[in-house]
Amino acid sequence: MVRAAVLPAVGAPLEITEIELPDPGPGQVRVRLAAAGVCHSDLSLSDGTMRVPVPAVLGHEGAGTVVSVGEGVTGLVPGAGVVLNWAPSCGSCHACSLGEVWLCANALSGSADVYARGADGTDLHPGLNVAAFAEETVVPVSCTLPLPDGIPLTDAALLGCAVLTGYGAVHHSAQVRPGETVAVFGVGGVGLSALQAARIAGASTIVAVDVSPEKEELARAAGATEYVVASENTARQIRALTGKQGVDVAVECVGRAVTIRTAWESTRRGGRTTVVGIGGKDQQVTFNALELFHWGRTLSGCVYGNSDPARDLPILAEHVRAGRLDLGSLVTERIALEGIPAAFDNMLAGKGGRALIVF
Repeated sequence: MVRAAVLPAVGAPLEITEIELPDPGPGQVRVRLAAAGVCHSDLSLSDGTMRVPVPAVLGHEGAGTVVSVGEGVTGLVPGAGVVLNWAPSCGSCHACSLGEVWLCANALSGSADVYARGADGTDLHPGLNVAAFAEETVVPVSCTLPLPDGIPLTDAALLGCAVLTGYGAVHHSAQVRPGETVAVFGVGGVGLSALQAARIAGASTIVAVDVSPEKEELARAAGATEYVVASENTARQIRALTGKQGVDVAVECVGRAVTIRTAWESTRRGGRTTVVGIGGKDQQVTFNALELFHWGRTLSGCVYGNSDPARDLPILAEHVRAGRLDLGSLVTERIALEGIPAAFDNMLAGKGGRALIVF
């Protein structure tokens, strides 16, 4: 029996309770969590913006230590550190055949499995495959990545989603080049990662945009050279900071129609707007045909930073070891499982960066 945060039904409060984990079966690994990040996607799952089978244990950004392995697992032994990979690619679907593993058609198929049981015998599903909001979890070996050398296990949890997503949005989706100007909308865990990534890419002007004035210090520490408090004048302010042109690249990490539209309007003619934030179906963004022609901008969605975790994790680790990427600076509070609901409330209120559950 281990303690976990269970979502009993969509829209219901999380329940901190004991669950029963089985021993790992063939091809599975049992992991003791060191830390798990509280991501906006977890909030989206709990309120029904994104759908997964329930009841479920949420949490998809985590790192921990292997406790035991099932039959057929090679290359992992008890005591090894791992980063959880919530979106493992199958290697055989159409997207994977194109090398676009972040669009794998089968990446989330494990969310429909029953992986544990509640104390009353209720079947439980593993949220986004890995069920990281628990002291321990059992996952397919494909959902684990070796902990890179020199990376603290607790900090490594952030590599599982926030950093892969924010870094990938800048380097893979938007492909920011040295000297370009960048605006990042939303200074949460993903936005802070995107700001650091823009700095690493050699961007010149880096504008951070958020509704909260209190996040300016966080943003500037991550690499922002300018800070704008979101308003109806945001696009105009960003153009004023970039010679009246607009930025070469805008990265939207919020997932709201008004923010996506503002990011688009803040992008120069011929520039690139990358949407990372996950919005609901009610968030409708409109464009007219003439402006699409006239501005010549590229608007693109971005899933998981268009990242290949197996390829990108060693690159991120090298940035961490070299001091270019600061994982600890993304975290604005360290909490226990009981602190998840308050972390959700802070997200809704636009407060803080990443909340990290430390076990």
